[in-house]
Amino acid sequence: KEDEAELEELLGPSPLAPGPGEQRVAIVHPAVKWGPKKSPLTTAELQIAEAVALVDTLENWTVLDKIIIPTKNPNKKFVFGKGNFQILTEKIKKLPQVTAVFLNVERISSLTKKELEDAWGVKVFDRYTVVLHIFRCNARTKEAKLQVALAEIPLLRSNLKNEVSQRDQQRGGSRYIMGSGETCLETQNRVLKERELKIRNALEKLRRKRALLRSQRRKCEFPMVSVMGYTNCGKTTLIKALTGEAGLQPRDQLFATLDITAHAGYLPSHMAVIYVDTIGFLTDLPHNLVESFSATLEEVAYSDLIVHVRDITHPETNLQKATVLSVLRNLHLPSHLLDSVVEVHNKVDLIERYKSNEENALAISALHGHGLEELKQEIEKKLLTTTGKKIVTVNVNLEGPQLSWLHKEATVQEVEVMPEDGTARVKVIISSSAFGRYKNLFPNSKIFMS
Repeated sequence: KEDEAELEELLGPSPLAPGPGEQRVAIVHPAVKWGPKKSPLTTAELQIAEAVALVDTLENWTVLDKIIIPTKNPNKKFVFGKGNFQILTEKIKKLPQVTAVFLNVERISSLTKKELEDAWGVKVFDRYTVVLHIFRCNARTKEAKLQVALAEIPLLRSNLKNEVSQRDQQRGGSRYIMGSGETCLETQNRVLKERELKIRNALEKLRRKRALLRSQRRKCEFPMVSVMGYTNCGKTTLIKALTGEAGLQPRDQLFATLDITAHAGYLPSHMAVIYVDTIGFLTDLPHNLVESFSATLEEVAYSDLIVHVRDITHPETNLQKATVLSVLRNLHLPSHLLDSVVEVHNKVDLIERYKSNEENALAISALHGHGLEELKQEIEKKLLTTTGKKIVTVNVNLEGPQLSWLHKEATVQEVEVMPEDGTARVKVIISSSAFGRYKNLFPNSKIFMS
């Protein structure tokens, strides 16, 4: 009971949420023309298009205007040079009923945020705050909500520093709280530290619970396939197509999946597998955000195979691939997992005469079912290798316990009965450990390796 109450308190309304009201947003993209800050794989137009997609994800948020302004150094206090800042400020001031500016950079300091808000007279959001707000709106389970709360801590911390330094400037010198020997900043920092610890502990409990579920799944020996990809690449649609699970509702939205969800499906040989739907990735996804969601991504390390889904119609599909692969590398996954990734080119139905220039990629349309049989065969082939399962045919006596044992401990694919001598030929998929047990229990059984 006490745990539940504490959890509820941690999951209370966020002090950082922009609130449920309408937001009419001007998106400003600082275009770095040259130098190390310029991304070689993309253009300012494509980057602003992704910012628009982020805003469109949020209910009651509308884009009023998109402004691309060049800058040499986006890390400056005002992000832009003096002249451009002037032009930008005039543009924003002229916009009808603008309530916020979304500055399309990863993070701005609380000081820059304050300066910009004073200059423009509206709220200013960076990618971190917008993505965090999308996460907040999409978090369904306790775990996802806790992960969002954890990702808010760095923001709360920098806001706090800013508030206190302003108060100090106004009043001169720091103020101690009556007789405690602690300054206001120290007290609030301590409260934040305690909050962070409580969230991490609550997440740890949920992690242990998940590890328990995982070990139970391991006992059933169902192979696990993690389906990963850039946000909105069609992962959920693909899982729905592979499993025939009607209840799965794919949403054309960034970050529609925040929690890990698991869905059972069958491969051509009738082997049962579990497909795991994971959080989508984004370029420049702030590091702390990925960090807070590492518990969700931890599941991937325990899978037997990774399927990397790409929206091949997207103009930035190569940048998206690079983003996903760099996140995968940062998860420190076992090398056999990274080496056996199945790459899927999705949405090929939208491209006339599609031809892949990558020899190992499988072309599919999750929506229309094109290429799914080949994909299932490839998944099965890889899984048999990674899980060490074998396909064998054994001769069993129909009066003995062998057939029911095989049904319980392996995946029976075919049974060919030979009525004249009361035996059957049984084709099974079996793990090495179960196969060892079978040979010990039934040493006289004839075995034909496939």
